[in-house]
Amino acid sequence: MLDVATARARILENLLPCGQETVALSAACGRILAQDVQARRANPPVCVSAMDGYAVRAADTRPGAVLRIIDEAPAGRPSARTVAAGDCIRLFTGSQIPAGADAVIIQENTQRTDQQVLLTQAVTAGQFVRPQGQDFAQGAVLLSAGSRLGPRDIGLAAAGGLVWLPVFRRPRVGILATGDEILLPGDTAPPDGIFNSASFMLAALLGQNGADSIVLPVARDNATSLSSAFAHTRDLNMLITIGGASVGAYDLVRPTLEKAGLVQNFWKIAMRPGKPLMSGTLNGMPVLGLPGNPVAALVCSLVFVLPALRKLMGACVADTLETQTALLGADVPENDQRQDFLRATLQTTADGLPVATPFEQQGSAQLNILAKSQALIVRPPRAPAQKAGTPCQIMPLP
Repeated sequence: MLDVATARARILENLLPCGQETVALSAACGRILAQDVQARRANPPVCVSAMDGYAVRAADTRPGAVLRIIDEAPAGRPSARTVAAGDCIRLFTGSQIPAGADAVIIQENTQRTDQQVLLTQAVTAGQFVRPQGQDFAQGAVLLSAGSRLGPRDIGLAAAGGLVWLPVFRRPRVGILATGDEILLPGDTAPPDGIFNSASFMLAALLGQNGADSIVLPVARDNATSLSSAFAHTRDLNMLITIGGASVGAYDLVRPTLEKAGLVQNFWKIAMRPGKPLMSGTLNGMPVLGLPGNPVAALVCSLVFVLPALRKLMGACVADTLETQTALLGADVPENDQRQDFLRATLQTTADGLPVATPFEQQGSAQLNILAKSQALIVRPPRAPAQKAGTPCQIMPLP
């Protein structure tokens, strides 16, 4: 059995991004930027007022000075007049600074009478002026390739005048559950029927993380059904199978894939839950075979599938698991040769420290416990027994 770190590295090592496309700014949120993007113009594009007030020459300002108001210039309607000695122009936030002026005196520090204004304070050159390019200059790199675009990034790109953004394509990921007992939720179920929770759970996880996930019809536990399912996966960027990858008489996913041309990377890893994980390629398409138990399928997806998805999307992927430090909320026994991922609740101490308390039951088919969990406690192989209150490593659950 491979250790988790080696398995993760072997899954990721040969994955390539799915190619690039250009999308509208309004459709780019959540996508991975494929190229650096530069500002088409500076922000602000000209020197503007930071406050409501009057454009002045700083040299003319002192308490008690009286200036002539020669014009008014709302934002978007700049004045063509030049501020000369003793002059000022009424401005508003965002108004362009007129020629001749080098400062703004805010209206709270003035008293206006008709076309004159009495100053109650002096200002210095540049005061309350936002200089051209204060935020960014024309041609500045606003966003770097590999960035996942969020709402703030979209706002920044819009401020730079960008209408279209180059992004990596969304991976098309097929999710294929297998098993004679698997039913669609809502179907009439025989006594031993199991509703297909894993496919819909993974589709939600992958969709939340930027993939176009496709839940394929369930394949039955026979070579004909599986072969037919595999023949309809050629337009995918990744195939995820659920179940049928263990060692039972009806676990036919691996041998059927091999007959279809699967080049196996590895099979079985030293983790719990998730031992019967399979990795390979089918006609160049990455294939990950997950365990059939839904909790194991989700844990394997967090550890292996999501990093693979991010790499297909063009994002940078960490070589190791991204964990955080917490305190154990209960004693845990000595671990065996497999790396454990224990479902746990999270609470916070009065000092702000997270406390992870594992559930007593850790069955890989117990979705109710998974739904109540906020984190996975990650325990390395052969970890010694630990007492409550000692540090541990956790992966917060999305």
